[in-house]
Amino acid sequence: MNRNGANGTIGAMVFAAIASCAAHANAQAGVNEPVGVAVQRVSASTPGSRPDTSVVRDVRRAIRRVPDLDDSDIHIRVSHGVVTLSGTVPETWQVSRAANAARPVLGVKAVTNRLKAKEDAAASE
Repeated sequence: MNRNGANGTIGAMVFAAIASCAAHANAQAGVNEPVGVAVQRVSASTPGSRPDTSVVRDVRRAIRRVPDLDDSDIHIRVSHGVVTLSGTVPETWQVSRAANAARPVLGVKAVTNRLKAKEDAAASE
């Protein structure tokens, strides 16, 4: 066999081996596209969004950092970044402070404040 024929055969074997490895790697990754097709994986969540459970945790932490704010009766719900605060706080000034603490938390898109002061809640009953 001449030298050019051997180089061609070796080149074909190398190409076949690379193609076989690429096909195997795609199969391992669960990708069904043919060899040579670029696949871009996209996250299911939108950029900058966070799981609601993480937002709840961080809002709770932010509210706990507010001096003299009793958060024991504050309930926090988050749905797609919209925070809802409900429950009661001991004093009127704490209603707005809790909402203000929640707003800058990463992942919060809006805050619905349904908190009531215990003194106001007792007067309305």
